[in-house]
Amino acid sequence: MKASITTARLTSLAIALSAAQSALAGPDDTLVAARDAFRANDLAKLANLGDKLPDNYPLKDYPDYWLAWKALDRNDDAQVQRFLTRVPESLMTERIRNEWVKKLGQREDWTTFAQEWKKLPAEGRDEESTCYGQLLQLRQGQKLDDLDRFLEGKPAPDGCSRLIDMAYARGALSQDWLWRRARLLLAGNFLTQARQLASDTQLPLDNAALSKPSIASAATAGGQEAMLYEAVRKGKADLDGAASMLLRMEKEISPDRAGFGWGQLALLSARKHLAGQALQWFDKADPRQLTSDQWEWWARSALRLEQWTQLDGIIRRMPAAVSAKPAWRYWQARSLKQLGRSAEAAPLFSQASVGHNYYALLSLEELGNSLSASASKTGPNSDDVSRMKADPAIRRSLALLNVAEIYTKPEFRTDAQREWRWAMRGRNDMQLLAAAEIARKENFYDMAIYSAERTKEEHDFSLRYLTPYREVTQKYARQLDIDDAWVYGLIRQESRFITMARSGVGASGLMQLMPATAKWAAKKIGLTHFAVNDIDTNVQLGTWYLRYVLDNLSGNAVMATAAYNAGPGRARNWQADRPLDGTIYAETIPFSETRDYVQKVMANAAYYSSTFGHANISLKNRMGVVPAR
Repeated sequence: MKASITTARLTSLAIALSAAQSALAGPDDTLVAARDAFRANDLAKLANLGDKLPDNYPLKDYPDYWLAWKALDRNDDAQVQRFLTRVPESLMTERIRNEWVKKLGQREDWTTFAQEWKKLPAEGRDEESTCYGQLLQLRQGQKLDDLDRFLEGKPAPDGCSRLIDMAYARGALSQDWLWRRARLLLAGNFLTQARQLASDTQLPLDNAALSKPSIASAATAGGQEAMLYEAVRKGKADLDGAASMLLRMEKEISPDRAGFGWGQLALLSARKHLAGQALQWFDKADPRQLTSDQWEWWARSALRLEQWTQLDGIIRRMPAAVSAKPAWRYWQARSLKQLGRSAEAAPLFSQASVGHNYYALLSLEELGNSLSASASKTGPNSDDVSRMKADPAIRRSLALLNVAEIYTKPEFRTDAQREWRWAMRGRNDMQLLAAAEIARKENFYDMAIYSAERTKEEHDFSLRYLTPYREVTQKYARQLDIDDAWVYGLIRQESRFITMARSGVGASGLMQLMPATAKWAAKKIGLTHFAVNDIDTNVQLGTWYLRYVLDNLSGNAVMATAAYNAGPGRARNWQADRPLDGTIYAETIPFSETRDYVQKVMANAAYYSSTFGHANISLKNRMGVVPAR
């Protein structure tokens, strides 16, 4: 009897405690629970929790936003429309509308599509929704924008495939254009997409021969494409064998197909740093069929061999959209200077020096100017900061950031970043700097940098090049005798000072250490127990590893930076058989991610050095000379 009473009392107390906890739960608790309900597809609970949020809560609309996502999955247009009507224009409405117009395009509800499409700002349209918008233009008899963006060898989402199909059916694309796209898809090994394109447009691709090239007949267009496909595919493992195959079949296939094949083999050669071979094969290629990537690697092959006259000629032949990039303005100017044509080089250096990127700094130095990272004379006042802080998107962003940190929920931080970026659209310099200052004070360092980098005339480099955790970073940089400006340049590129940063491959913390690397480095320095995301430990291990790769790569900072991103073995493989200007080494790194990484880290280091008041070392001198392999 007593046991029964005790059990009843305990049950009663548990119920009372649960009720009390529910009553005390704040709006952030409710929001986190609502997101859990969204993930569990418990829509009734999600709606109920949303109703409990107070009207003045900055994130009040997020449960309805998540419900709208679920409504999209069910094609419940009424609920989507109610959400878009009730909630003021925001990141949430823009993302829902962007997805909805794609659904409407798939269902060919063009009346509703046209109404909603007009409400979607250009910067809010993704690739597929843009394609559906062009599909509507085509249906209305309007002239299409250029579709050559689909001749870069990448598969396209469903809406873009539909656009291509209809454009061909209406005579806006030629069969030659379709063949070029099919060839590029095959070269990228996107067989399913190539076959689908052929099926939708009645392109006579020989599917049987693609699966078994030995039966391909040169008497048909489809057979020739299958022969070409086999040669290009062979090139990925055996370049010499592929070249011999292509030479044999040149008499059997059309010149445009042979030209395409040489362009593909040239690209493969260039990425393997077989620059001389690449240049020979690019000369045999059909320039009309080269992608932007191929044009750039043609130029990099000439650069790798320091063939300045040839480099100048290649850049002059590039499509305007490629040659206008800062990289190629800079390298054309360098080639002209090397050829003794400094008067022609100066205007190009001047054009490339606009901005604060890697090529701008190098160009500025070529013009005889030095880097200045001083702040503008004017800056945002307290009213500017107050107005920005009151902006609804900024308030939502900071509220989401708070939830992410309190509950250790990275997904809320991702939402906070999206809200912040959306809030920065169309802002003037003072608003951007005010926002950057707000983000800095909230330790939202990545978004402080994002805002500060967008200014056009008024700049604050103390916000662009933030220096949090200075004491820790400086301590280990001094212990290991490495440049703290370089360390900061690397951290800024790796994590943007996000301590909880975790990459898609599992790298963690400020210096983005892979688990195996962290464990190995910890063992080397005698750390038996460590937490890789701890700020002090992460910097200690990261700087030790940076010192290690520097010592093992001839003390060369450019190679060590490449090694930090892609591994020491690759950094060594990218050396030439002769000393190489560090800028040429960096420009010819085969991995686009690592190439961009090295250039940005080294430019960051130059800015940090100026900020720290270090000796004024030019970026070109920092890049130095990479020794021979």
